Amino acid sequence: MTQPNTDVSRRNFIKTGAVAAGAASLLGATAPARAAGANERLRIGFIGPGGRGLSGHVQPLARLRSNGLPIELAGVCDVYSKNEDYAAAYIKWTTDKQPKRYKDHHEMLADKDIDAVCIGTPDHWHAKQAIDAMNAGKHVYCEKPMTHTIDEAFDVVDTWKSTGKVMQVGVQSTSLPVWGKANELLLNGKIGKVMQFQTEFFRNRVMGQGRYYGLSRHMTPKTIDWKRWLGVEEGLAEDVPFDRAIYAQWRRFWPFGSGMYTDLFVHRTTSMLKATGLRFPRRVVGAGGIFLEYDGRDVPDVATVVADYGEGVQGLITATMCCGETPIRQLIRGHNGSLVFGNGEEFGGFDFVAERSQVTRDRAIKDKRFDVGKPGDTTYEHQKNFVECCLAEKPEGVNCPPDLGAAAIITVNLGSRSYREGKVFHFDPATRTISDGDASWANGWEAMSKNRETPKHISGWTAGDTGSLLADPKYQRLEGPWIDGKDPAV
Repeated sequence: MTQPNTDVSRRNFIKTGAVAAGAASLLGATAPARAAGANERLRIGFIGPGGRGLSGHVQPLARLRSNGLPIELAGVCDVYSKNEDYAAAYIKWTTDKQPKRYKDHHEMLADKDIDAVCIGTPDHWHAKQAIDAMNAGKHVYCEKPMTHTIDEAFDVVDTWKSTGKVMQVGVQSTSLPVWGKANELLLNGKIGKVMQFQTEFFRNRVMGQGRYYGLSRHMTPKTIDWKRWLGVEEGLAEDVPFDRAIYAQWRRFWPFGSGMYTDLFVHRTTSMLKATGLRFPRRVVGAGGIFLEYDGRDVPDVATVVADYGEGVQGLITATMCCGETPIRQLIRGHNGSLVFGNGEEFGGFDFVAERSQVTRDRAIKDKRFDVGKPGDTTYEHQKNFVECCLAEKPEGVNCPPDLGAAAIITVNLGSRSYREGKVFHFDPATRTISDGDASWANGWEAMSKNRETPKHISGWTAGDTGSLLADPKYQRLEGPWIDGKDPAV
């Protein structure tokens, strides 16, 4: 069917009175989609269908339905009446079926006619709603970041494993095929011993980051259930006076988001973890500050996270929110060469840039381009992957499962905490414990060097010693301590 114009503004789309009737004149005649049989449909409810919940959840799923997937956009609930009205009207027009309205997510989850939910609420609500949903027997698509805290991330992972439900974390770039191809090359030793990844998310906005979410006089305590948005009764936030900026621009404030750390860094970090197969960092430090955007925000406009992994790989994640034209390149470095992805996330290939043959000792290792293709719309493909896994009951098939979402959260969350608390953090994945940094990390690597041990590798490595052994010069035979005046080289 012909899709409605999704650029129509809410001001024009929602009129006083019969919203759905007004939509017809604005959007043009559109035939309703044909649904699958009632017993075969996946009935999806939307928790927080405003903003990203509309563009990243409702709209692509409406397209998937019109393209033949057996799904029903069955229900909506939002603390802001205008968002709920708009989403309900959009669903009615694109599917010819009126979705149910719910007071809150608890009411939606209690409905046996809902099979899955999409969560588009602020970060501090994600864990609570995802856990409640899976415990209620629902599949879950949750916007990134998966959770607001590290403890919450593990709670979500544990619930996911115990319930067996499908859960997709909304990092749509993980549906790009480049990461699977990159991982294949890395495990086969294409770049040799993997040493480092670097990634970025540079932006520049004249009004400051996060303030492009507009404020409206329609946003009042009468149209927004403020205490429910805060999560006061759930213990998610303190009761503070209503503020339009906090509601619409919550990414600027620590109680509800973590600025670029979780809004942007989690995108790129998740992709790099998927490509490398790395998961939990062992040592993390964060730096930055508010160097320009003095607009009342809490979160920095310049930030860098350095994460060290037990496999002997370092991750560098950096950005400025005040300079967008000079980003660093996204890449993965190895002893024999690097995979260079460029910038952004809408790319269908990458370059292998070889190190000098004097280093690789193999003249056959040369620069090469890998073109693997890309979907036209990663958000659409990510939702398609979620729906197909729900229909097949395959939790392991999603492109961004909760264990990957948790790994990214730990990296960026510890970087955020390091910046705020002025500490270096160590993380023990075996015990899930965080401790203040000490000399043990450096001491461990120094001990490996003194003992002439072989390098560690990323999980799944199949390339033996490829690109991970040094060539000792002949004069190195003269190395060693002189004990009792005796030359070790004699």
